[in-house]
Amino acid sequence: MQEVSKVICVRCPMGCYITVYKKNNEYIIHGNQCPLGKEYAIQEITNPMRIVCSTVKIENAIYPRLPVRTDKPVPKSKIFEIIRELKNVTVKAPILRGQIIIKNVAGTDANIIAERTMKATNKK
Repeated sequence: MQEVSKVICVRCPMGCYITVYKKNNEYIIHGNQCPLGKEYAIQEITNPMRIVCSTVKIENAIYPRLPVRTDKPVPKSKIFEIIRELKNVTVKAPILRGQIIIKNVAGTDANIIAERTMKATNKK
C-alpha cells in the first residue's frame, strides 16, 4: 500500500487529518470520522474543486470594484483561466447580489455571480 497524500477535511467542523493510500488502483482512506471525509479526500486527490472569489470593475457605483464568485466549485486547474477572464470584465451599476455576471465561465458550467448589491450613483 502506497501513501498518496495527506489532507485536512473541510467538509464539516471536525477538520479530520486524513491519509490517503492507494492499493491496486483503489483509494484507502484513514482518519476520517464521517463519510464526508472519505468523499472529500478522494475528490481532493483525483479532481480538486474550489470556489473562486475575486472582483470586477464596476462603473457608476460608489465603489470601483464589485466582489464576485463562482456559484459552484470549479476544477482547481481552471482557476487562473477564470481570473484572466475576470480581468477584462466591467459591469455597470445597478447590480443585484446573486446576479449572473458571466455564464459558463471558462467552460466550467459555473457562473460568476455578484456578491453584493451595488446601487447606481448620480456621478457622471
